[in-house]
Amino acid sequence: MTNDSRTPGAPQSGAREGRPAGGPPKSARRRAREFALQGVYQWLLSSELPGAIQAHVADQPGFDKADAEYFSLLLHGAINNADQLRGLFAPHLDRAVGELSPVEHAVLLLGSRELAAHAEVPYRVVINESVELAKSFGGTDGFRFVNGVLDKVAAGVRPTEFKPRNG
Repeated sequence: MTNDSRTPGAPQSGAREGRPAGGPPKSARRRAREFALQGVYQWLLSSELPGAIQAHVADQPGFDKADAEYFSLLLHGAINNADQLRGLFAPHLDRAVGELSPVEHAVLLLGSRELAAHAEVPYRVVINESVELAKSFGGTDGFRFVNGVLDKVAAGVRPTEFKPRNG
C-alpha cells in the first residue's frame, strides 16, 4: 500500500468549511466519524488515554458541528475493544495487523466497532462511510482494501442483514 502525507484531520484539497469541493455539506455523523478517526489514529501512535484524546479532539475546529455523543461512542468503543475488533478483521487481512498503515488500522477498528455494536446503522452505510474515510485520509488504494475487509466482517457479524454484492 502506498501512503501519502495526509493525516486524519487534514482537509482534502478544495475542502471548504466541512464541505468537499462540489459536494453536499457533511452530516454530524460523518463529522463524528472523522473526529473519531483522528482520535483512534492518535491512540495508535501514542497509546494516550482515551479521555485525554477525546478532550484534545473536542477542541479541534469544527467539532461543534459533529455528533459529539456518537463520536464518544465510536472513539471509546474502538479503543476499549480494540483486541476484540482486531479478532473480527484480522482473519480477512492479507498481512499482519502490525503491517497496516495507522489510517487503515484506525478505519478498520472504527468500521468493525460500528458493524458490531451499532446495528441501527445499516451495514452498507458503515462500509460506505469507512471507505470514504479511507479515501480522504488513507493511501491511494487503501479504500479498496478497507471495503473488502469490512464486507467480510459484515458477513460475520450481521449475517441476517448481509447480502453479498455481485455474487
